[in-house]
Amino acid sequence: MRAFLSGSAALVLGLAAVAPAAAEPAPDDAPPPGEVTSLGTPLQDVLLIGGTVGAGPDGTPVLWSASSGAPAHLNAVDPATGTAVARFDLPGAGGSWAVDAGADGSVYVGTYGSAGLYRWTAAGGVQALGNPVAGETFVWDVSVADDGTVYGGTSPGGKLFSYDPDTGAFRDYGRVSATHAYVRSVAVHGDTVFAGTENPAAVYAVDRTTGAKTALPTPAGLDVATAWSYDVDVVGDHLYVRFGTASPSPLYVWDIAAGRWVDDIQTAHGLEPSPPDEQGRVYLIAGGELVRYDPSDGSTTSTGVPVTGRVANTRGIGWAELGLPDYPGRSIVGLLWRGLMFRYNPQTGAHSFVQTSIQGEPIDITALSEGPDGRIYAGGFLNGGFAAVDPDTGVREEFHTFSQSEAMTTHDGRLYVGAYPDARVYSYDPALPWHSPEYSPSPVPGAADNPRRLFDHKADRQIRPRALESAGDYLAVGTMPDLGELGGVFALYDAASGTLVHSQRDLIDDESVVALAYRDGVVYGSTNIYGGQSATPPTQPEATVFAWSVAERRLLWEANPAPGKAAIPALEFDADGRLWGLSGTDLFALDTATGAVVERVGFGTSSSSSGDLVLNPADGLLYASPAGNRLVRVDPSTHAVEQLWTGSVSHLAAHSGGDVYLSSGHELLRFTPRCTTTITGTHRGELIASAGTLCLEDADVLGSVTVTGGAGLRISGGAVFGSVTADGASPVVISGATVRGAVSLVDGPAPAAVISGSTIFGSLDCSGNAEAPTDDGVPNRVRGSRSGQCATL
Repeated sequence: MRAFLSGSAALVLGLAAVAPAAAEPAPDDAPPPGEVTSLGTPLQDVLLIGGTVGAGPDGTPVLWSASSGAPAHLNAVDPATGTAVARFDLPGAGGSWAVDAGADGSVYVGTYGSAGLYRWTAAGGVQALGNPVAGETFVWDVSVADDGTVYGGTSPGGKLFSYDPDTGAFRDYGRVSATHAYVRSVAVHGDTVFAGTENPAAVYAVDRTTGAKTALPTPAGLDVATAWSYDVDVVGDHLYVRFGTASPSPLYVWDIAAGRWVDDIQTAHGLEPSPPDEQGRVYLIAGGELVRYDPSDGSTTSTGVPVTGRVANTRGIGWAELGLPDYPGRSIVGLLWRGLMFRYNPQTGAHSFVQTSIQGEPIDITALSEGPDGRIYAGGFLNGGFAAVDPDTGVREEFHTFSQSEAMTTHDGRLYVGAYPDARVYSYDPALPWHSPEYSPSPVPGAADNPRRLFDHKADRQIRPRALESAGDYLAVGTMPDLGELGGVFALYDAASGTLVHSQRDLIDDESVVALAYRDGVVYGSTNIYGGQSATPPTQPEATVFAWSVAERRLLWEANPAPGKAAIPALEFDADGRLWGLSGTDLFALDTATGAVVERVGFGTSSSSSGDLVLNPADGLLYASPAGNRLVRVDPSTHAVEQLWTGSVSHLAAHSGGDVYLSSGHELLRFTPRCTTTITGTHRGELIASAGTLCLEDADVLGSVTVTGGAGLRISGGAVFGSVTADGASPVVISGATVRGAVSLVDGPAPAAVISGSTIFGSLDCSGNAEAPTDDGVPNRVRGSRSGQCATL
């Protein structure tokens, strides 16, 4: 705001939002509206999915595993030490579920992000072999036959392919099933490839020569309507198929020679059983423990090796000679998803867990919010993670391994987090120690769960809680459904009683709820016509905005304000109570009584529906990321638009102090407005700022100026007839000004404060600043003493 102030009372500038006056065209030499600075990568962790045991670079067995990243990497780990002995780029790939080794020592990796097949050899390193099937975007699994031929499955076309290493040729076997879009898992036995699909789960036997496909019968009594053939593995003459999801699910055993299902193991974790021991027995994780299974008699034997946490499936399991005390002969070795290695010796029962030295990868940010403690919180994609950033310094203060986050918001003194899958919702209290039994437990015995899991929408086949909003006494929740489903859930959670007081699927027919806003007893929501997996075709033509009465528990109206757009991913109220929505490059305001569009602001044309939208409480302006490719600022009263930054922008969070945080892939950036409060002319009395940036432009202040942590100060020309104190403030710039009292700059974060071309009648004292203040080459006149970091300024 621009303020022309008079009077004798002190002006305290804090968090109050003030509507800006009508904007005037900025002159050509106007200073920039603010500064965008990078705060680095707050989320970085190890995520392993596909893996196997095979010969390493020197010919001895290693644990091979692909770590997700940009790009993904193929890692080789020494099972005796946990040391990563090799790391290879997988150019263009984001990660891999599909890693297998051939008898000749080759290691094959099928990838996602950019669908491809890669081959590693000791002599040639990693070679990109290309996309096995044109148009496919994801290679889900690969399996190497005894003759070296590689087989794999893809999506979204549900294709099976092979690769001949002798000729370098791919073969497209076509769709395994006309009704399935995924070949999720593959395994080879003799002349047959077994291929598993998404729900409703099916397993097909495919003749390697002719391509003829035959469906295996569904195990008796098994409901596969919502189950995938998640893992398909051949060990010896048995086929092991785990029907379900990434969570523990039943594993069925098919006798290949007899052609029938012969056994099942409940609560198997996947992702595969081990190769056989000398008696044909295999090791796998079931019921939170490493167990041995004997297919000859169906017996399961405990090993006493616990594998705990929400994700307890192997990411590569096999045999290796370790040469360690208590580990004679061959031992079972394997990896878990966060780079933890486990070992078990069948002869002695010795077992151990070793954290490997596989490098963590940067994680794309998928959720941003200011927390109840004023810090900025970030959650990530796939690898997940949970980070807290100090808004004063921009430094990450906490990081914890956690689930993929879909949304975050503050409500009733807690930070609420929506997590994938199962549309889980958690409550986190930053005043208490972190303890997540599912992902990163505290070492303190008896620690209370924090974050605490409150509820989920798994029963409604929901996977992504994409929208969270503080709605009066309630937390409002909107979700997206699983593959093969349409229609999200709209819910209200009462934090005081700890109960879900309302939960309704398909409030808007066949549309997911992806954004929420609240005002005066009404929740406003917007939708996406797709489900949580975009492979499911939508039935609705365009996205919807709706209004829902909390008191009456009913839908008030629904409207389609973005013609032809598949999603409206952001809703926000401005300081005057107008409801705004964003879809791609279309920003619009709605009449909250009817849903009619009353204002529009365009940012060009784009078929994209993406973007985010927030209100900055410090300056009363809307900040948007139209089509996810820039940051702009909009005056909701005048529709004046300022472009602030160009680049990929996925999520926004406005801090109460006046800064706006944005994510660009894995990078967190901060936009600091040049001025949130501007004073010109004469002001009588003290000025105190604790948030935003206070600007004095050729102003005469008849009193002192005090700016504390979290706020910024810019003085350009004019005079202060009192002292100037900046304690923990940033940025601080005093240029061409006269200060009749003392100047004190203490404990300021980077960047360095600037005092240039100014006259100071009192003392100049600077101490404890992250960087020593500078004069930018323009000397000052200081009548009093100079001390500390400003002794030579």
